[in-house]
Amino acid sequence: MSESEQPASTSERRRRRYPSDVTNHEWAIISPLLAQAPGPGRKRTVDLRAIINAIFYLNRTGVQWRYLPHGFPFWSHVYYYFRKWARDGTWRRINGLLREKVRLGASKLAEPSAAIIDSQSVKTTEAGGPDGYDAGKQVTGRKRHIVVDTLGLLLIVVVHIASIQDPAGAKLVLTPLIGRFSRLKLIWADGIYQGPLVDWVKSKLDCVLEIVRRAAGERGFRVLPKRWIVERTFAWFNRYRRLSKDYEADPRMSEGMVYLASIRLMLRRLDRQKRRVCAG
Repeated sequence: MSESEQPASTSERRRRRYPSDVTNHEWAIISPLLAQAPGPGRKRTVDLRAIINAIFYLNRTGVQWRYLPHGFPFWSHVYYYFRKWARDGTWRRINGLLREKVRLGASKLAEPSAAIIDSQSVKTTEAGGPDGYDAGKQVTGRKRHIVVDTLGLLLIVVVHIASIQDPAGAKLVLTPLIGRFSRLKLIWADGIYQGPLVDWVKSKLDCVLEIVRRAAGERGFRVLPKRWIVERTFAWFNRYRRLSKDYEADPRMSEGMVYLASIRLMLRRLDRQKRRVCAG
């Protein structure tokens, strides 16, 4: 039995392994990041690896919380941890730590010096919550505004109503980056971000917002320099069925689902890096 097939707990042996489950190496990476803080209080008794596997299963397959297979912990326990970690920023923090590991493994510095920004409009469902109408995309729902590095790894995501125009939405996603990345000096963007936002980015982030434009009169599809990187990231996220629409009532939970997809992708990449090292 290979390392990736070996279960780590009694509860995990009660069911067959799903492709979304973490391997032993992946669990060794993420488990310290989820460890309970020392001090007074009730100690966890739940199988945390089973909780993580259930959350990744839901994120990848799009199943509803109450429809989680019986081999996982009870759905309300799983949802409790997902919601708790979405609210307290745990998913965002883990995403940042894993991104640094992946970048270092790719022979890059931990912090990026350049990034790309873009948005994706998605429909909402009967779950409720804030939404709006994006007249450009003709979508009623929300926008996922993301910033990625040159490897396509997620720096930050902000989910807001779709009626907010991209330049205004860009301020929502870029404001949390102020003071966070000292090396960040260049951000590539679509033509819709041109205008006053360029000066705002320069004054607030001390960065150059470079607009990547099509050639005058050009028609049809063409891969645009740098912008294809963020489009590829959205394509990666599209593999995760929970992201096919925005199924969450709370935009913070929506952001958590995006971070989950990013975390899963980076864990896979780190696992492959480990295997290549072992094979070599």
